[in-house]
Formats: sequence, structure tokens, C-alpha cells
Amino acid sequence: MTTVAAYAASAAKAPLERTTIERREVGESDVLIDIKFAGICHSDIHQVREGWGEAIFPMVPGHEIAGVVSAVGSGVTKFKVGDRVGVGCMVDSCRECENCEAGLEQYCLKGMTGTYNALDKNGEPTYGGYSQQIVVDEAYTVRIPDGLSLDVAAPLLCAGITTYSPLRHWNAGPGKKVAVVGLGGLGHMAVKLAHAMGAEVTVLSQSLRKKDDGLRLGADHYYATSDPKTFEELRGTFDLIISTVSAPLNFGAFLSMVKTDGALVNVGAPEEPISLNLFSVISGRKTLAGSGIGGIRETQEMLDFCAEHGIGAEIELIGASEINDAYERVLDSDVRYRFVIDTATI
Repeated sequence: MTTVAAYAASAAKAPLERTTIERREVGESDVLIDIKFAGICHSDIHQVREGWGEAIFPMVPGHEIAGVVSAVGSGVTKFKVGDRVGVGCMVDSCRECENCEAGLEQYCLKGMTGTYNALDKNGEPTYGGYSQQIVVDEAYTVRIPDGLSLDVAAPLLCAGITTYSPLRHWNAGPGKKVAVVGLGGLGHMAVKLAHAMGAEVTVLSQSLRKKDDGLRLGADHYYATSDPKTFEELRGTFDLIISTVSAPLNFGAFLSMVKTDGALVNVGAPEEPISLNLFSVISGRKTLAGSGIGGIRETQEMLDFCAEHGIGAEIELIGASEINDAYERVLDSDVRYRFVIDTATI
């Protein structure tokens, strides 16, 4: 075991504080990664504050990890010391079920192992990226192309793949009209990616406060959902709406903007249950769906796509001592558009 510095919450809703954790020895198929940058995802806050249910403490959040390989196990073939790599939301899965064999490890039928707030196959808790090092099986590690800086690449490991996967699955591209609900950490990536795929992109935000940013990032149109006229004007417009917000929506109103045979896909996960009048999907053969992250193969595909198109996250780099303040700012929507921790400050 190796002792490394980290930031952890000792209990639900407790502030994150500097501590040390134990990392396992590098096994035959493992890589040891010196973490350089770790993104702050809204889901970190949900889990630290038990918004999604009972959690494991102490908790070291962080599943947007970018770093450099500093050691490899004897059986490792994908990576060598010095390689630039990333780790996203999962570090293992059963590897045997139908979904794992199809490259959909994120939907492992036995449950994938989360990068943090999970138990590994030995029953030990996993600890995430708010730390200086991590040991991960090479099969759940991806390569960060040279064209991407590590700091702006880190959020791609969650915010990037979480939006790329549904855009690809629902065939965003030329001739398609795609709307993105919310211009935050996930939403700004959805706009960049949908634009690069060739879709006509609209942002649906509560206000027009970030309109200039939205257009700069690649949106063709920008509407305020606080204006009832928006829903009238855009009725039946979109092939695909990606909702990135973590607050409950009026799903009937948003579904009214979806074309016949179109889809409203949720990647934001509200803590509260939703209610829905089923006529809003029956009328127009519409789909209300959800999407998680991507599998390892798709995550690598996303990183390569981002490098090819010069896409990174819009970030605000912070020191580890600013994590608790950053959490409050995320809740106040006061970040453009992703906090990234410089882990040298841990």
C-alpha cells in the first residue's frame, strides 16, 4: 500500500479537508497515475451531500482525472511510463455480461465500480481524483491525445463523455436540430460537441445571461425558458433535446418542443422524482430517455474527436484549498464552466 495526500469529506455534508489515503500496490494489469488535474462535477456534490442516497465515508470525490503514468504492472500492454492518461467515472465492471462484452461497461448488468463512493471486488472503498495518485486497471484507463492540454481534458472524462454518448447514440449531425437545456459544466460541452458534429444547436436556458457565451461556444440560437413564448415558438422543432440540468423540469413543456419521433434525453439527474402526463410522449411517438457516461471504447473515441476538433472544457483552475468554496459556487451556477483542481496544491 502507498500513502497519498487527498481531500476528503469525513461525513455527509461535511467540508472537504486535506488527509491521506491508502492506494493499493500496482498489480499485474494496473497503472499508477500521477494525477495532475481533477475536475469538479456536480455529481461530486450530490454524493458528498448524500443527495442520491446513502454514501460511503470518508469520501474522496473526483471522476474527471487527467495525469501521467508513473509505473506499470508487469502485464500492462496499453501504456508505458510517461503516457498522458485519463480516468473517468468507473474503474471496473464484471467484464463478462452482455453489456460489458458490447463495450457498454457503464451499464454493466452486475454494476460497474465507480471511481469513488463504491466498493471494489475486494470490498474496499474506492477513492477518486481529489488526490495526488491513483492506481487503475489499464482496461479502464484511456489515452489523452497530445493535442489536448491535461487541464482542459480532465472534464472530458465525465462532462465530455456524458454528452458525447447520447449525441452519438441519437445521431446528432448535419440536418439535425439539437437543443441543449442548461449551459453549465455539461451543457457547454454538449454545445461544443453537437456543433462539431454538424448539428444546428440551440441553447435553452432560464435566462439570456450567458447568451454571448453560448453563441461563442457554437450555438446557433439561444432562448430563455423563463419566457412562455419560447415554448410556443419552438413547438415541434427539435430532433433531440439533451437536458443537462439537475433540477426537475416541466417535462411536458419541453417535450412539446420535440418533433414526432424525436427524443428528450436526460443526462442531468435531479434528486427528486418527476411526474409526467404520458400524453406528452404518446402524442408524437416521442421518447423520454436517460443516458449515463460512455464505455471505455467510446470514451477514447470522444477524446480523439475532441483532439481532432480542438475541443476542451472551459475551465477555472483552482487550488485544493478552494474546493469547498467551489462547491458553493457550482450550486449558485457561478462557474464558467468547470472548476478544475490543480492537484499539485493538495
